[in-house]
Order: sequence, then structure tokens, then C-alpha cells
Amino acid sequence: MNAITSQLGSQLSLVSLNGTRRPPPPPLVLVAHGSRDPRALSTVRTLIERVRELRPHLSVHLGHIELNEPLLADTLASLDHPKDGAVGAVLVPLLLSRGYHVKRDIPEAAAAVPGLRARVAAPLGPHPLLVETLYERLVEAGWRTGTSAAARRGDGVVLAAAGSRDPESIVDTRRTAQLLAERLGVPVVPAYASAAAPTVAAAVRALAARGRHRIAVASYFTAPGRFATECAAAAPWIAAAPLGTHAAMARLVLHRYDQAVAAPEPAPERELASA
Repeated sequence: MNAITSQLGSQLSLVSLNGTRRPPPPPLVLVAHGSRDPRALSTVRTLIERVRELRPHLSVHLGHIELNEPLLADTLASLDHPKDGAVGAVLVPLLLSRGYHVKRDIPEAAAAVPGLRARVAAPLGPHPLLVETLYERLVEAGWRTGTSAAARRGDGVVLAAAGSRDPESIVDTRRTAQLLAERLGVPVVPAYASAAAPTVAAAVRALAARGRHRIAVASYFTAPGRFATECAAAAPWIAAAPLGTHAAMARLVLHRYDQAVAAPEPAPERELASA
């Protein structure tokens, strides 16, 4: 039903109130990090197909920051640039928090393409759709649902993320952990595969010290890869699969795209009057 509604809305959006055809929406460029693990590229390609199914009249492209083709610079260079000053592309980071890639790498890649007017959407997280995806991945892995508060006293979750030195990225991951804890009714401790502390192993020990003896690892990664595999290996009980191609991920990509399209144009900077 959600897919049908989205497709119908996509078709109606191309027609104005007087019956004339509107200009097509700006292309969506999904910006993935890139990985040497071939499962990551396969996952991203499948996710893009889900996005296209939900919004069939939207032009959707893929660009990687590194390690995989097409690279973001090549994807942006291949786009047509509108002559009327319209937005030429909306870049949606397939990233889960604020950090260097969102703040610097992606905007700089867009700015390097002459004549391209691009907008960079917010990263996917934190957002309730991610929390629901994390919850369902845990259930798929064997998380017990419908248990009483007393039965959950021995349960805990480690939210395993990639990690970043950017403090805003840490804030975003902690917020997701808080939302997941509210959803599950158990403590959720964020942990990181690199660049930040604690590690997954340290977070497991911290939960065990609090009397939590059934500890699951929730995989806060968009696709399989080295970090996701290493974090899952540290799980003393169950480890959930990465977010992957869950239907909520495609909806969230489009939500971030729509937010960026609807955002008002930034006001032009005023030139300082000469003394």
C-alpha cells in the first residue's frame, strides 16, 4: 500500500493544478561511502532499485566517495545542468550521522562541478525509521518480543556503529541508541568499530557488569562490510544484520530527498559596504 501511494503521488506531482506538465524533479544522487566488500555494492544497488520502485518518475543515480565505481565526481559530471537556474541534483548521503563526509567531502564534490546547482540532504540518522529497522533486524536475529519488564532485566543491546572523531556524529549515534532503548525497554550502549570509544567488546563488558547477561549487537551499518563483520563477531549472544535493503531505508532516502527539495533557498550573503 505504501508503494502504491508513493507511486501515485509521484505521478500526480508531475501535473500542475491547471493540467500542464511540471518540470521534472531534480535527480536524486545516493551517495554511498564505498567498500571493498562486494556485498556492500550489491546492497546499495538493490536499495536504489527499491527507491526507484517507490518513485518511478524520479531520476536516481549512485555515486561513491571512494573504493567503488561510479565515483561521486563522475556521477555528478554526467548529469545535465538545468539552464533556468533550477536545482540540478539532490545528494542524499547513505550515511547515518553528521561527520566529515557529510560536512566536507560531499559538498566539495558538488561544488567542484562547474555550473551544477546541488543540494546536500541531511544524513539518514537519527530517525525513527532507522530505529524500526534496527528493531526488526534484531527480531530477525532472535530478539524476544512481548516479554515482561522482569524478563528483560537480563537483556541489553550494543549499538555497533562505524565511529567518527566528529563530536556531532557521536551525538547522533547516542540519540539513535536512546531511541532504540525506548523501543526495546532495555539499556542500549553505543559502541564503535573505529575512531571513537567504547569498542563493542568494552560495551559488552559494561553491560555485563550491570547484570545484563543476554547481550545482543545491533548492526548500525548501511551494508555488510569489514566493520559490520568484526562487530558481529564480538556479540556474546545474537548479532543483527546491517540495515541493508529494508523497505524503511528506501522510504527514509526519499524523505531526506523531499526535505532537501522543500528547503528554502539560502539567503545570499550581503556584501560588506566599503569604509
